[in-house]
Amino acid sequence: MCENADTASRPLTVADALALPVLAAGQPQVVTGVDRLDRRVRWVHMTELTDPASFLKGGELVLTTGMPLPEEPAAVRRYVDELADVGAAALVIELVRRYHRPPEALVDACRARGLPLVTLAADVNFLEVTQVVHALLLGNQTDAMRRTQRIHEAFTALTLRGAGPEDVVRAAAEMSGRTVVLENLVHQALICEPSGSTMEEALTGWEQRSRGVPSRERTEVCGGEGWLVAPVEYQGERWGRAVMLPARKGDFGAEDVTVLERTAMALTIARLIHATPWERTAHRSALRELAEQRHHSPEDARARFAALGLPAEDCGFLAVLVGTRAADDAAEGRLSEELRAAGVPALVGVLAAGRLGILLALRATRPWRPTVERLSRTAFALDPEAVVSVGSEVTQLADAARSFREAGRAAEAALPGLPLPEGRSYHELSDIGLRRLLYALREDIRVQDYAERQLGRLVDHDTRHGTDLLTTLRHYLDSAGNKTTAARRGDLSRETVYQRLRTIERLLECDLESGEQRTELHVALAALDVMRAR
Repeated sequence: MCENADTASRPLTVADALALPVLAAGQPQVVTGVDRLDRRVRWVHMTELTDPASFLKGGELVLTTGMPLPEEPAAVRRYVDELADVGAAALVIELVRRYHRPPEALVDACRARGLPLVTLAADVNFLEVTQVVHALLLGNQTDAMRRTQRIHEAFTALTLRGAGPEDVVRAAAEMSGRTVVLENLVHQALICEPSGSTMEEALTGWEQRSRGVPSRERTEVCGGEGWLVAPVEYQGERWGRAVMLPARKGDFGAEDVTVLERTAMALTIARLIHATPWERTAHRSALRELAEQRHHSPEDARARFAALGLPAEDCGFLAVLVGTRAADDAAEGRLSEELRAAGVPALVGVLAAGRLGILLALRATRPWRPTVERLSRTAFALDPEAVVSVGSEVTQLADAARSFREAGRAAEAALPGLPLPEGRSYHELSDIGLRRLLYALREDIRVQDYAERQLGRLVDHDTRHGTDLLTTLRHYLDSAGNKTTAARRGDLSRETVYQRLRTIERLLECDLESGEQRTELHVALAALDVMRAR
């Protein structure tokens, strides 16, 4: 079901006209059609003819003294039928000259046809009413033209600066004060800019609702919910639709139509300028919002991801991060293809340069490890030095941010050259031991300061004198304080080891027989090693 959306923005209604001082002075009383006072008034027509409809085009507020009304009920019904058929906004009758109350036949006829009938108990200057209302209507038209011009200028500016689809949709929502959605041909909501509603309210059940709204060649109000839709094209073919959601059914005006038409045009141009497929852009945006917890509520997050085609309930979620030197677009495309081939619902997107995020939606019967291993093989084929890490599986989409944080910590602690457990090609949070933890914290000046305070004097001594006391200390600490084992590891005599350990104690002012001090030195040595591994 579709209808043209060609009404003016903020139209003057019957109720507005009756509230004007020039008509309010006549003490107007609504006799019939009280529920239809929101009809638009396009013009005012004074008449004392028995057949005024022949001079009307629809939308007129008809003013009469009642003098020409026929006596016969059938003729009265015919008079009202003609007004109703032509689409008169309302009939206003003055009860001063001929009548002091409206004829029953007139009331019955207006009620039967749903035509608002308004009586005036006091004398009103109809000419003045006409002048006031017409001036108001013409003023509104001028204002509407100015607003339309501003709309065109705003979208022209967006196009000239190469605005992306998010910018265009956001501008449309701001200008119209309504929720605007960009969807593709398979009814996935790629971009949604809510206005006066939440993401949940706008997108819940999106695909099913959208499939019930027919597509047309022009901007029209369609479907049971009364959506305003405009086709979006790319290289001469329909690519998707721009949708504006109503605050209430049937409340769109000409300015809304202009905004959505210019939105569709700007999106078509943006599609030519921005080469990255918009589905991919939408996935990136959704993943960043989820990883950074920028959704207003868990309900909004579920609605957003469901509208992109990802199962949002009755499944588990797992965050995977891939750090790679391969081109972002190439890696993103290959990993997406791999997941589609595996039949695993997922979103893949670049979170930052050289880092891809993947959110897997997993049914309870499907273990995640084989899927991640498959992703790792694909990542290593693109970049042998890629780092793949995972967070923990979560049951709620809103908790996926925690899974991304855990995957991020595992990636940060991926010490180069440190082997993973046999049979596994990705990093988990459980892999983080002391050395990995220190590697993740290697940029922290507190860790750097600690290592320098504990071992700086020893490193300086080795540098000045060409000795290798640091290696002897390493062998001693790795041997848990066993001097004989330390001597064997360093291929030294026990006496040499004893002498070097005494020198180390003197330089560091420590007691190597103290378990606590050996632990402190062991941590400092591990920190020094990971900082040198950069």
